[in-house]
Amino acid sequence: MKIFSGMRPTGKLHLGHLLGALSNWTDLQNKNHECYFCVADLHALTSDFSHTEHLRSNIHDMVVDWLAAGLDPEKCHIFVQSHVKEQSELFLLLGMITPMGWLERNPTYKELRNETTEKDLSNLGFFSYPVMQAADILIVKAEGVPVGQDQVPHLEITREIVRRFNYLYGKTFPEPKALLTAFPKIMGTDGRKMSKSYNNSILLSDSDKDVQKKIQGMVTDPKRARRQDPGDPDTCNLFPLHQIFSSNETIKDVRNGCTTAVIGCVDCKKILLPNLEKTLAPIREKRIQITNDPAFIQDVLDQGAKQTREQSQSTLEDVRKAMHL
Repeated sequence: MKIFSGMRPTGKLHLGHLLGALSNWTDLQNKNHECYFCVADLHALTSDFSHTEHLRSNIHDMVVDWLAAGLDPEKCHIFVQSHVKEQSELFLLLGMITPMGWLERNPTYKELRNETTEKDLSNLGFFSYPVMQAADILIVKAEGVPVGQDQVPHLEITREIVRRFNYLYGKTFPEPKALLTAFPKIMGTDGRKMSKSYNNSILLSDSDKDVQKKIQGMVTDPKRARRQDPGDPDTCNLFPLHQIFSSNETIKDVRNGCTTAVIGCVDCKKILLPNLEKTLAPIREKRIQITNDPAFIQDVLDQGAKQTREQSQSTLEDVRKAMHL
């Protein structure tokens, strides 16, 4: 199966990215799917067009984290969106057949336009980003797109565009299927969603001392005011990390110790740290190696763009022929 997924280049990644996307991407590539993973720099311009000074460094940092987390350029294609010009041409052509009403009813468009005040979203790029997203997926004729349940409506716009194109011009694209992924809920150190903008994230590039400091300062069960008070792991900000990084036996012991007040929050954090470090230490070490070899990173992106363009050029030939261009 051909798989497509991508991320906007936001720089260094955190635990939420690792557990919500990168681990799944690595599994897909290791199952011998033909995977295309895109650094969506053009998508970044839809909302941050006036702040591009850090775009290149953000691309570099994000790709380093991808590789350190396990993406293998021998098993997948890693490329920068703007380096595959065919995608932009397909975006234009798909825009010709996409009704504005489809974009106006996009739930994300409505939500962000109503709630975002710090960014100017009154541009054509932001309004039409679902068409750009469709072009990303369809330029490689992807058959599967890993998404969470909340992202299925976004993919449905791509599927509608495919059905309309195939109806107008003949069968050209497959309808990409949602590969539903159970994204674990990862909260930040302050109890809000983990995000660099909130300054509450544990980065994949953090040192062991940084991680220890952040975990030690992490908000836990808000109702457990005193050490001798019983806690509730199900309302604790830290316990979900145990459920991911600790053994079943440890999880059982922590739950029992918390609910009976045998262990306190400080104890709970100390138990978690070595288990978390088993995952982060290899990523950190590999990240250092990759960072010290900038030529390797460039080679990965050049090769990924070359491989993606080969598929993209074939797709555009089919599209042009179908549209009688």
